Amino acid sequence: MNRKRLGGRRMGIVTTFDAVAEHERTRVALRAVVLRLVRLLRDVPDLEAASGVPVWTVGDVGAHLAGVHVAYSTGFTDETLEWDALLPPDSGSFSERIAAVNATSIGLFGGEERTRIGEFIGERSEMFLRVTEGLAPDSPVNAPWLGKDLPLTLAAATGLMLSESLVHGLDIARGAGLPWTIGPDEASLVLGQAMPTMMPLGLDAEKARGVSISFDLAVKGGPRLAVVVENGAATVTRDAPPRTYDCRITAEPVAFLLVSFRRMPVWKAIAYGRMRAGGRRPWLAMRLGDLIGSP
Repeated sequence: MNRKRLGGRRMGIVTTFDAVAEHERTRVALRAVVLRLVRLLRDVPDLEAASGVPVWTVGDVGAHLAGVHVAYSTGFTDETLEWDALLPPDSGSFSERIAAVNATSIGLFGGEERTRIGEFIGERSEMFLRVTEGLAPDSPVNAPWLGKDLPLTLAAATGLMLSESLVHGLDIARGAGLPWTIGPDEASLVLGQAMPTMMPLGLDAEKARGVSISFDLAVKGGPRLAVVVENGAATVTRDAPPRTYDCRITAEPVAFLLVSFRRMPVWKAIAYGRMRAGGRRPWLAMRLGDLIGSP
């Protein structure tokens, strides 16, 4: 297996992270979270109850999650999906495309199928982990639902499956009135593995036109991301070399994950001391969420 170490600086201290080891931790976290998700869905008293996602029921969220796990596991098996029939034309913004794909996903499972959707998610997640075991984290993944010719890696795909399971588990739990926790280590893995790929995709190109802003995103106990918006495009670099930034955002991992997915208002994270802004232009912190939409 190709093992590589990536280096950077954190608060003036040289740091490194092992890409292979972190990917393996993400796989372990995904398996554990999906086991919790299966139990959660089994305990849901009413699949028709409103969820934490506007206009979606708890059952809709479960169906969407099942679609997510099917999509990623199918990419590594002999199964085929008629993506041209399932996906909208490759046009419009990334957010519009994802909204259309999400709307399609909740219709893939209905009726009695939804009563065992937790078990189905568990089976497909285990299939994904089994068929990708031993593959390098930078192995390419075909993800047509995100866009044609998107250079998605296995590490990013695993992080995305973890984020979907964590955040939508919260949506289900809120609708069902059941407990659900997101741990800081789990959130940190999502931010380090998935966000460098997903944040640039979520950039609103119109709002970013003519904008030049650099953010230093320091996640407590987690990754450090350099987010640079320039000329209508965004780049996100893990543990980038030192440079001068317009704004530094320091955040607890769970708070930043929930704010990024619009499950927590930014004012609440700030009021509770879970996020703060600094640097030479700290007021620009509010622009990050305006420029980059929910993954």
